[in-house]
Amino acid sequence: MIDYTKFRMALRHLQRQHENLRHLDPDLPELMREAVAESVIQRFEICYDCLWKVLKRYVQEELGVPEVPNSPKPIFRMAHENALLPSPVERWLSYAEARINTSHDYSGGKAGECLEGMGAFIDDASALLQTLSGEDEPC
Repeated sequence: MIDYTKFRMALRHLQRQHENLRHLDPDLPELMREAVAESVIQRFEICYDCLWKVLKRYVQEELGVPEVPNSPKPIFRMAHENALLPSPVERWLSYAEARINTSHDYSGGKAGECLEGMGAFIDDASALLQTLSGEDEPC
């Protein structure tokens, strides 16, 4: 049986901090706004990593695929081929690119691009969690 607890918690933490960022007082000092934005990116990284590892386990255990690569992009392609993803595979590959980019740069354009797509990622991750876990309630 697959344990979704870590993925679920990471997604909740990301959702909460993303909401904080969206409703942040614009009069706060720039340093405070940057800190919250960086926190959202860090929570994205954690959530993303939990997501693809759970998805890998699902592909192995539930779909019975014996040899699954230890890399997110091929796993997303396998998930797409098995109709697990709630959105086009290209979007999931863009999340993979965003994760790679955040490893190297929290400032500037790459961070901004990551933050712009955060709402879509949260929605997709929540839908995927529902699909994998069979739960009716979104995260």
